[in-house]
Amino acid sequence: MPDHGHSQQEIARRIGSPPGRGVLRDLVYGAIDGSVTTFAIVAGVAGAGLSPFVIVALGIANVLADGFSMAAGNYSGTKAERDNIRRVRAIEERHIKRYPDGERREVREILLRMGLNGAVLEDATQAITADRESWIDLMVQGEYGLGGVDPHPMRAAMATFMAFLAAGFIPLLPFMLGLERAFELSAMMTMAVFFAIGAFKSRWSLAPWWWSALETLLIGGVAAAIAYAVGTLFHA
Repeated sequence: MPDHGHSQQEIARRIGSPPGRGVLRDLVYGAIDGSVTTFAIVAGVAGAGLSPFVIVALGIANVLADGFSMAAGNYSGTKAERDNIRRVRAIEERHIKRYPDGERREVREILLRMGLNGAVLEDATQAITADRESWIDLMVQGEYGLGGVDPHPMRAAMATFMAFLAAGFIPLLPFMLGLERAFELSAMMTMAVFFAIGAFKSRWSLAPWWWSALETLLIGGVAAAIAYAVGTLFHA
């Protein structure tokens, strides 16, 4: 990833509009779950010896229903996270009005733990508590450990759903196209998706790309193997 610029304009623009956590987690979460759950159905149904038509029907139903379910769940969870941040901000605003001296001591303690001391500590405490929004921002992050940028529920939901659809249909493609040795092709394509997801997410990690890829491949492979083993128990 390229380094960001450090001109005064670039710094002001970047610090003034922080991106928050973004949608990386939602994309990876949706893609991995889409691949795992769809291939779990493919492996389980194939292990039970059922027809390709059943595999495709159940797979499509899973991609659409489970993808929407995951998106809805992520929307609700992200919205709850945002609502909690706003609730905490309201609490701090009320405490500042009712107990300003106590809240100033909390600010001072937070800054002290950040390494400030002496006259700098006192000046910083006074400067921050002179602005209500800055005061609340610091308390939300320093006292509760919550992010300073509200998450976006709809953006998180859409990222999860689209990633789930994109990755979830891949295990079904050999069956939908009527290819020979469809299950073996589905397994290889799904493993390739796991590998690609792991390599992709390594761009935001200190781990080497191949380690991240193999880790994700292992996780997905274990899930697929369990599903196939369960399916074979019901083989006619």
